[in-house]
Amino acid sequence: MDPEDGREAERRPWERLSSWLECVCVVTFDLELGQAIELLYPPDVKLTEKEKSSLCYLSFPDSYSGCVGDTRFSFRMRQSVGRRRRPADDLYDRDAPAALQMEASHFYGYVYFRQVKDASVKRGYFQKSLVVLSRLPFVRLFHAALGAVAPDFFSAAEPCLRTACEQMDRWPFPAPGLSADLPLMGAVLRVRIPSRKDKAGSPPTAAAEEENAPVPPPRPTALPSVHEPDLFRCFRSLLIHTQMLWELALLGEPLAVVAPSPAVSSETVLALVSCIAPLKFCCDFRPYFTVHDGEFREYTAKTRAPPNVILGVTNPFFVKTFHNWPHVLRLGESAEALGEDVPKQLKIKKMAKLKTLDAKPGVFTAYKSFLLKDKVLIKRVLKGIQRRRPSEVQSAILRRHFLELTQSFIIPLERYMASLMPLQRSVTPWKTPPQIRPFSQDDFLSTLERGGPRLTSALRGDWTGLYRKFFKSPNFDGWYRRRLGEMTRKLESLHLEAVCLADVPGWTRDKSEVEIVDLVVKLREKLSKARRRRLQVREDLLTKLQSLIESIAGTLPKDLQDVLRAQ
Repeated sequence: MDPEDGREAERRPWERLSSWLECVCVVTFDLELGQAIELLYPPDVKLTEKEKSSLCYLSFPDSYSGCVGDTRFSFRMRQSVGRRRRPADDLYDRDAPAALQMEASHFYGYVYFRQVKDASVKRGYFQKSLVVLSRLPFVRLFHAALGAVAPDFFSAAEPCLRTACEQMDRWPFPAPGLSADLPLMGAVLRVRIPSRKDKAGSPPTAAAEEENAPVPPPRPTALPSVHEPDLFRCFRSLLIHTQMLWELALLGEPLAVVAPSPAVSSETVLALVSCIAPLKFCCDFRPYFTVHDGEFREYTAKTRAPPNVILGVTNPFFVKTFHNWPHVLRLGESAEALGEDVPKQLKIKKMAKLKTLDAKPGVFTAYKSFLLKDKVLIKRVLKGIQRRRPSEVQSAILRRHFLELTQSFIIPLERYMASLMPLQRSVTPWKTPPQIRPFSQDDFLSTLERGGPRLTSALRGDWTGLYRKFFKSPNFDGWYRRRLGEMTRKLESLHLEAVCLADVPGWTRDKSEVEIVDLVVKLREKLSKARRRRLQVREDLLTKLQSLIESIAGTLPKDLQDVLRAQ
């Protein structure tokens, strides 16, 4: 029997739903009252007033965007201090790729906004947003889910929202490696959640068809990814700058994306963040940012250097604000909207030309790339446009290029980091585990001549200079902390395994009672820590150690046994 079936009766209301998302809400706009949350599911969800305010402002395109009709976009906002993680979040993060792990500090918002003419309301427009708030960065999945719910929602708001939430509450719990067909409002979304055990660049595995279904289910819509944006659509007019954009994202450089709509700004920002996968982007990023955000003054202050953040904005007001920013992408309408077969590539321009609100689209920066452009890639993608190659294939080509580039960059770092790990034979049961040697930038750079990126990448340029710059970025700090944590846990696992296999009773024969008590306390702490941190030690060895602890404690005088039990 499926273990989940056995706990079905004990399941808390909305438990599965809350493992996918924080809430679903409806935000309406009134010219006199402003934005307000009209409906909220699950009904018992608790958002702070600051979170509600941020959610309302970020759920609407600003007045300059002109988003008539239906628009889908994304945002990212800070959680209030004090919101605790759930045990399910830790279970998910343990096997999730670094780039897909949940964040304790931010929510992702996914918006389906509708603006249509309506003579019954002031100014003649109906304006409302259907919003999903989640800790999961599953932009493709949640936008597809909103697309399935929206047609019924705008005709029957509350009943439709309740039905959709009830159906999502029957979805399986999200887990890395999960392949599933997710039914929602007459549609079926076929998805696979990536796992850290996946081979990089491998295609997603389709979910299995349900056997012996009493009623033929709707034909599933297979999502190519739950989280990856369409790189080709985002970078069509920036193909000749892909190398520079990858470097800016890798180095966590302050970058502003000024776009004609929240849909373009949010997808472009998410594409920039994802192009350094599997490396996690450890700087801040805001797919859609407004003047009402609590961090507005922090990010736009002219008295200090811009922070390491990628901002997506639509209000031309920001153009004046970004004069002290080193990099600004000013995007125009997409090639499809302009009816162009081959889009014009944006040119690099000087920041001084970004003075007026009507500045033409372009890449405003003085940045000089460390690596040379991959002209073969650019020609291949541009030729694909001429031959009308499907967008999905074009995106796959770009993603493969970025993946191979990031891997070529990160493999020498991984190889050097592994060399800092103590040898397994130096781990003994009766001594404190040996220390991991410190990371030396100079020592690492000295390895590049014989084992650098040139072994796996055809790109030429100043790789050493790129690494030196990378060492100063939050992305390096985040990568190093994560790898150091993984190696530390591995070392603790090896040490605990050595203890489990050692002759512990033999060691205690000539020891004093004080030493034995100290041993029991320490072994208990190690066992508790191993289970709490889920160290990779075989369960049978942990069970054996538990028995040894109880056996050794049983040899002590009764008063000492009582003291140990009290602890």
